[in-house]
Amino acid sequence: MSAVTVTSSVTGKLRDWYRASPPARWLAGPLLVIVAVPVADGYLPPDVHIAHLLVVAVAITAMGTGPLTTALIGALAVLALIGAGLERKTLATESVLVELLALGVLCALLVLFTGLRNKTERMFDRMRSVSDATQRVVLRPLPERAGPVSLTSVYRSSEADACIGGDLYAVVRTSGSTRLVVGDVRGKGLASISDTAIVLGAFRAAAHRELPLPDLVACMEDTVHWGLREFSEPEDDAPERFVTAVMLDIPDDQPVVHLISCGHPAPLLLRRGSDTALPLAVPDPAPPLGLGAIAGGTYAATSFAFAPGDRLVLYTDGVTEARDGRGVFYPLAERAAAWAGHGPEQLLRRITADLEAYTGGRLNDDMAMVAVEREEQPATA
Repeated sequence: MSAVTVTSSVTGKLRDWYRASPPARWLAGPLLVIVAVPVADGYLPPDVHIAHLLVVAVAITAMGTGPLTTALIGALAVLALIGAGLERKTLATESVLVELLALGVLCALLVLFTGLRNKTERMFDRMRSVSDATQRVVLRPLPERAGPVSLTSVYRSSEADACIGGDLYAVVRTSGSTRLVVGDVRGKGLASISDTAIVLGAFRAAAHRELPLPDLVACMEDTVHWGLREFSEPEDDAPERFVTAVMLDIPDDQPVVHLISCGHPAPLLLRRGSDTALPLAVPDPAPPLGLGAIAGGTYAATSFAFAPGDRLVLYTDGVTEARDGRGVFYPLAERAAAWAGHGPEQLLRRITADLEAYTGGRLNDDMAMVAVEREEQPATA
């Protein structure tokens, strides 16, 4: 970690502490300096002059306040320096005049800086609000329960302060089943939001029609194929835009899960009472959405036993392709098996914390995980 990074981190923490503190606390330090420096200066030998330390009071104030308070403390610091000069009868000397000029210029710059900083922070707050609203509209939170299954999800964007990126998930209830999609748009971060919206819109619209799962995926393919090309920029390479996804259909009255994978990593299955996490073996995965012409528009679902107490962990490649400092991929199946006895929420919490520790907090891609557990008693729709 560089010295600049360390300094920025320490400064940010100090600023946050000052802003979280009551005004009397964060003004106490600067005011104490303004009072103490002239008093101490009067008792020091003539060749020892500490009035230049008044700049510390203004700098500390600028860290945690706005331009008006910074200007007030700056004015008090200038008056304190003038008082110290009068006390020593050195106000007209070249040294004190230079100090006054330097302090005045620095105060003016700090006032300007705090004004620009506050303006920038308000802009970032507005951007963050837009990002949060976008996430709520496009990537809606999963319900805790949908029919016979409970759901837990985790999402991390590769871009700092972004709430949504190229990974996606959604759930839809039909009259007799729960349908779920987890996908990964080619690309990452904010640039992939439009493609994410296209896929989620296609899934929600098609899932409510209660088509058989192969027909649902075929309908999604048509919509996604059109959408990715309709909204592509002239300079985009449209054939290179696609979305990997896995679609699940979990019937209310059967202990099974029907699955179609479109080029997406296979979900992990954790059987009740077992300490293993095995990828579901999909014999013939379909091409990613947007490239369905390669498959001729036909899809086949694979069915697996999914009894009460069984859990599925669906994820994107931002999890399994995360690397440690030596470049080794994250062993998701091994780590998930180690915590197979935990419930879905705690399981994802453990995996997420372990993943961040494994990568040193450096996620280079968006990542999403969804844990699905079949409950003992199906819930009514």
